[in-house]
Amino acid sequence: MLDATFAALSDPTRRAIVGYLRNEDMSVGQVVEKFELTQSAISRHLDVLENARLIKRKRVGQRRVCSLSAMPLRELGDWLEAYRIFWNDSLERLDQTIAGKKQ
Repeated sequence: MLDATFAALSDPTRRAIVGYLRNEDMSVGQVVEKFELTQSAISRHLDVLENARLIKRKRVGQRRVCSLSAMPLRELGDWLEAYRIFWNDSLERLDQTIAGKKQ
């Protein structure tokens, strides 16, 4: 699942779509209006995001509405957390080294 999330988010257009959907659910047409791309191009991006389970699409009347599905992002956040701890520990050791040299 993490591989699909990284692959889906490797494209800036798809990251932008996820960003828009973070704020509100949007119809496919509303997503298309945000970009200078054709509807078919946006639909392909939405397919990738849906296959990675980052978004869900549901039919509301005549429209298909997209919403963010944040669970894969949580998995990504959990994976990144180990690296945040690594960098915080590294920076803390650097701070201690610098403080030791000042004394």
